Amino acid sequence: MSRKMKTSATKEEVAPALVPKLRFPAFRGAEDWTTATLGSVAKVSTEKVGDKACIPMSITSGVGLVSQTEKFGRIIAGSSYANYLLLKKDDFAYNKSATKEYPEGFIALYSGNDLAAVPNSIFTCFRINGESPVPQYLNYLFLGNLHGKWLRKFIEVGARAHGSLSINNGDLLALPVPLPSGKTSVREQHKIVECLSSVDELMDAQGRKVDSLKTHKKGLMQQLFPREGETQPRFRFPEYQNGGEWEVTELNHCLERIIDYRGKPPPKAESGVPLITAKNVRFGWLDMTNDEYIDAEAYDEWMTKGIPKVGDILFTTEAPLGNVALFPNDGKFALGQRIITLRCKTKKCVPEFLFQSLLGPQMQQTIDFHSTGSTAKGIKSSVFITLNLRHPKVEEQQRIASCLSSLDALITAETQKLVALKTHKKGLMQQLFPSPEEVEA
Repeated sequence: MSRKMKTSATKEEVAPALVPKLRFPAFRGAEDWTTATLGSVAKVSTEKVGDKACIPMSITSGVGLVSQTEKFGRIIAGSSYANYLLLKKDDFAYNKSATKEYPEGFIALYSGNDLAAVPNSIFTCFRINGESPVPQYLNYLFLGNLHGKWLRKFIEVGARAHGSLSINNGDLLALPVPLPSGKTSVREQHKIVECLSSVDELMDAQGRKVDSLKTHKKGLMQQLFPREGETQPRFRFPEYQNGGEWEVTELNHCLERIIDYRGKPPPKAESGVPLITAKNVRFGWLDMTNDEYIDAEAYDEWMTKGIPKVGDILFTTEAPLGNVALFPNDGKFALGQRIITLRCKTKKCVPEFLFQSLLGPQMQQTIDFHSTGSTAKGIKSSVFITLNLRHPKVEEQQRIASCLSSLDALITAETQKLVALKTHKKGLMQQLFPSPEEVEA
C-alpha cells in the first residue's frame, strides 16, 4: 500500500472532535468533550418503599414528577405502595409510557428533599454514582430527549408490556451521554445549568404573567355578563348604567346564516387549499400551524354549502366540543367536519360579542348541559342554535367586545413572548450540547 493511501485511511479512521457549537469563553481552551455510557456514570436503583413513609408520585410529560395528590386529588397507590420504587433527592425516574412529545418515554429528575416513590410497573429509577454528571445537567439532556433519540432504535412497533414500552434496562444504560472532559468538566456543566436555568426562570415569570391575564379576563367576564338567574351584569360601563335588563334571544334569531359541514370530506393532498379541522379551532383562537390540504379541484364541490368570511365564528360541535374562533381573513380555506360557521345579523348581534359570549363560563355550561355522549361529547347544530343568548343593545355589545378584544390582544402578545422564549431555549440547547448524531458517531 502506498504512503498516500495509508495516510488517507488513517484520516478516515479519526473521529471528529466532539465540541458543542457554543461554548462559554472560560472553557473555549479546555479539552474536547467526550461521551460516557449512562451505565458507567449511574446505576439502576431497585430499592422498594417497604414500610417507609414516602410521597407517592406520578409524572406529567414535559413537567416532571408531581405528587399523586396534586395530580389526581388523592393517593392512588393502594395495596401496591410497599412495592413502589424509592426515590431520593437527585434520583431519576424513567416512565416507560409513550407521549406525543416523548414517544420513547419521559425521564424526570426528582428534586425534593423528602423520600418519594413511583410505581415499579412502569418506572425504572437510577441515580448518579459520583459528582459527574451534575444531575441538573443530565436532566436538561433528557428534557432535550437525548434518551428517546437513542432508544427508538430498540423499541419494536407496538411492543408493550403491562401498558408500558418494552425497554431493556441494558439498552437504557448503553445511552451515550455527552460530557465536557478534563478538570473543568463539572464547572462547565454547572455553567450550562446556570444559563438554561436563567431562561427557565424567565419562562416561568412570563407564563405566570399570561396566566394572570387569563385569570383577569375570566373574572372580568363574570362581571360583564349576567350570572345565572340574573338579568343584568354586575358591572356596566358608565354610559350604559341605565341600559335596563338584557334581552334573551334564541341563537338562530341572532344569526344570518349557519353552515354545517357534513358528509364525507375530500381526500387530503400534499398541497392545494388549506384545510381547517376541528383540532385547529382552539378555545378563543385559530391555530393554522397544522398544515393540511385538500385538492384544489375538490374545493368547490366540498364548500358548496358556503365559504367563511371575515367576522364569521367557527364553533366545534364535538371532539373537542365548544371551541370557538373568529375567522381571521378572506381567502380559500376549506373547513372539515365537526365545525359549524356562524354569521351574525349585525343589527341584532355583534360577531365579536357573540364570540366572547360563547367563550363565557355560563354559555359553556349550557353547551355542555345540552351535549350528548359519555367519552366524546357532542352537540347537534339543530340543538345548538336553539340555545338562549343573553345580550344588551348592539352599542353596548360593541363596547363589551372591544374591551375583551383588547385584553385578548394583550394575552396574545404576551403568549407570543412566551413562545419566543421557548424557541430561544430550544435553540440554545442545540448550541450548548453536541448533536445526538455527533454523540453516537
